[in-house]
Amino acid sequence: MLRGDFSAVLNPAGAVDTGLNVMVLFIISSQMVICTIMRTAVFNAEDLQRVLQQRTVCTFEQLADALGTSSRMTVFRKLAELTYLTSYSHRGKYYTLRASCEFDPSGLWSHRGIWFSSDGTLLDTGKRFVEQAPAGYSANELDNALHVQTRQSLLQLVHKQLISRQRIGEAFIYFALDQVRRQRQISARSKIAEVPVGGVSEEVLAHEVKAAIILFFGLLDEQQRRLFAGLESLKIGRGGDARVAALLGVDPHTVAKGRIELLGEDIDPTRVRRSGGGRRAAEKKLHDQGKDPGDPQR
Repeated sequence: MLRGDFSAVLNPAGAVDTGLNVMVLFIISSQMVICTIMRTAVFNAEDLQRVLQQRTVCTFEQLADALGTSSRMTVFRKLAELTYLTSYSHRGKYYTLRASCEFDPSGLWSHRGIWFSSDGTLLDTGKRFVEQAPAGYSANELDNALHVQTRQSLLQLVHKQLISRQRIGEAFIYFALDQVRRQRQISARSKIAEVPVGGVSEEVLAHEVKAAIILFFGLLDEQQRRLFAGLESLKIGRGGDARVAALLGVDPHTVAKGRIELLGEDIDPTRVRRSGGGRRAAEKKLHDQGKDPGDPQR
């Protein structure tokens, strides 16, 4: 480091503003030294607030563009100055201002299929739902309530000892950790499992439901059948393709195709085989070729 007293400082004409840096020329101890004074970039949280108000929901990349920086730390530091939420769906990919959320009575809000919770994260939301449920929740029930897959989050909550889990019948049910609350939930869940629906036993009910599903399946067109089978497979989870195929009497590959189309949202409503579609009858083919199927000599 150079030490010494400034013997002279050039007048303002000696300073050169490059737009990024300010070059200042000093004379120190009879030696000419060029010092570079870096301008510190200034980022304003109001820029983030403005773009969030305009778009309602933004990705992290959109927020970074609004600030004009690629630094994740800078974006998060400015976000901390705002009251914001991340989506609990889409793996927390989206951001919004809490003031923009219009929560329903259960504390949820959706914007174009993107879900936000007054609790913030999926873990906190799932924990509250389980604790407040009169009879606890199964994973499938909570999936329907929160509109996302919750099984892994529920297992994390159990591992962290924030909720409890117990097998009731053939399914695992998740309950509050508080002992008094949990016992009430377990009691209510047990009563639900014991009460037959409409006075019909579970075995008879299951048979009637299967018959109704098969009847309904026969009323659908080809595309609807494939998508319906795929949807039922998704509800079951692992092994669903084979089970649904056996129930409906279709090829497991058809079920898998419907499931993949639903997951990929690759559905064309115009591609439905209508009457007259499909492979032509052999007689029509021969007729088109100028042959009479009744006369083998022609």
